[in-house]
Amino acid sequence: MKNSLNKLRLATIWLDGCSGCHMSILDMDEKLVEIAEYVDVVYSPYVDVKEFPKDVDLTIVEGAVSTDHDLEMIKKIRANSKLILALGDCAITGNISAMKNLYGSNAVLQRGYFDLADINKEKNYPSKIVPKLLSKVLPLHEAIKVDYFLPGCPTPSIAIYEFLKALIEGREIHVHSLTRFGK
Repeated sequence: MKNSLNKLRLATIWLDGCSGCHMSILDMDEKLVEIAEYVDVVYSPYVDVKEFPKDVDLTIVEGAVSTDHDLEMIKKIRANSKLILALGDCAITGNISAMKNLYGSNAVLQRGYFDLADINKEKNYPSKIVPKLLSKVLPLHEAIKVDYFLPGCPTPSIAIYEFLKALIEGREIHVHSLTRFGK
């Protein structure tokens, strides 16, 4: 594996998804200890970093792009990451998050904030702390260039481990269900 003095700078984020793929990362159990020797987690829901850093070697992204905040964030991540791994079916296809594409954002907002609400008397969409929904949910590759895709709902922990191990060792990535292409 890579020299531990030259650790892989790793970031993870989940956008519009369930966080199941991040739980798969934790499901690597003792393999996490092995991987941890070779990576420096510089941004993640697991660490308390407020700003996305520069010069990230790999960012693992779970979830679809569904808000203006997601879109702004993922563009910033792409600009500061050498490689992007779309992790899980939500990032690759939009999956459950994209079901609202069938009805449109306005119908979803109407139903969620007005039709079913008992206390929203002013009929205003919350806009001060809630990001604006995009007109449709986007799989990750429709928003940015993605280098690798690792499917699953959730992605199996062994597939994540094998991907990271190959990357750390500098081997060509040959995970059976993995595809490499750019936008």
